Amino acid sequence: MKARTLKKDKVNIVTMGCSKNLVDSEVLLTQLRGNGINASHESGTDDNNIIIINTCGFIDNAKQESIDTILQYVDAKDQGLVDKVYVTGCLSQRYKDDLEKEIPQVDAFFGTRDLPAILKKFKADYKHELVGERLLTHSSHYAYMKISEGCDRPCSFCAIPIMRGGHISRPIEELVKEAEHKAAGGTKELLLIAQDSTYYGLDIYKKRNLAELMRRLSDVNGIDWIRLHYAYPTGFPMDVIEVMKESENICNYLDIPLQHGSTDVLKAMRRGTTREKQENLIHSIRDILPDIAIRTTLIAGHPGEGEKEYQEMVDFVERMKFERLGVFTYSHEENTHAFSMEDNIPQEVKQERANNLMEIQEQISYDLNQEKIGKSFKVLIDKKEGGHFVGRTEYDSVEVDNEVLIDASKYYCRVGDFVNVKVTDATEFDLYAEVEE
Repeated sequence: MKARTLKKDKVNIVTMGCSKNLVDSEVLLTQLRGNGINASHESGTDDNNIIIINTCGFIDNAKQESIDTILQYVDAKDQGLVDKVYVTGCLSQRYKDDLEKEIPQVDAFFGTRDLPAILKKFKADYKHELVGERLLTHSSHYAYMKISEGCDRPCSFCAIPIMRGGHISRPIEELVKEAEHKAAGGTKELLLIAQDSTYYGLDIYKKRNLAELMRRLSDVNGIDWIRLHYAYPTGFPMDVIEVMKESENICNYLDIPLQHGSTDVLKAMRRGTTREKQENLIHSIRDILPDIAIRTTLIAGHPGEGEKEYQEMVDFVERMKFERLGVFTYSHEENTHAFSMEDNIPQEVKQERANNLMEIQEQISYDLNQEKIGKSFKVLIDKKEGGHFVGRTEYDSVEVDNEVLIDASKYYCRVGDFVNVKVTDATEFDLYAEVEE
């Protein structure tokens, strides 16, 4: 027993869900280590005696995965393999009371804004001098930067405001300082993320200030690429596109979740826009910046989506020809506005509609990629996998978009470096390329 009490704690942070959760885990990791605590992120070893699970509570599949992970570590605790299990993040924020009743073996549950309370469990303090510094849990050549927290939008299907609270922007000075720290540590690409990035600045500057933030970040030495994610379409600030056009190190890339192509469903979703307005917005963006890659996400099977509305979305996808597209099936989430509507579309129909949309997108993506054959691109190398070095163009984000494959038996590339390549072949979602001398 004496030896056990002298054993130093080893903390393992396990992250579920999106890149915004990953940033939270990186901040927690930085604070724990800054307090002298032996902490790691998804360490892969079995000698950690304290587990912190950062959960996702967005849709059914993500919730189940988070619950399964909690149960896995609770079981390990019951077997004496770990001493403590803490749970934080979106699922914990949303269902804390239920989880405490159902899984009493968990030592404590925390919400999405409870970092100081987690640190107290370790007799640690929140170190303000570490603001802007963050230990990355992946290759350091790219970093997610969360520019705001929470969301004020009333979308019918979304539980994020319940889990993350209202919108809070981070000051420009704080974000610039973080970018400078990242650049000094070798980061070359910043991926700007938020629940709603186009709302940035309204709370603290009383105006949409995303363009100014991007302009200031583009001035940071050492940052070669800045990439914008999760831009809400309603009230989209077009000066952002102008800044993209002016700044060489802001990628010609925009992640703008449109969610549907039917005005009636958009109204049911409470998106504050119409199909026509969304189409006009996309045309306006492409008019200013023809060389832009637009990524969007759509939801199949929202209440009110009949065959007519679904066909409108099919037509929308076929005509807009988005460079990148993801499709989710609707998840009926309690305490959301849509929960009061009848979820009367069978899951298999939702899935069939989503699959059909992705088949259409595969052909669009294939055609667009074929046009790239013979052309040259600047590529950032992310990893070596199998017999290829794997990289991305400025038109592709990490993990969700197309990749460029370079034959490792012919060329040597260093992870984190930029190389110039010429595309020799293309499939629906991959480009094959040779390094240009």
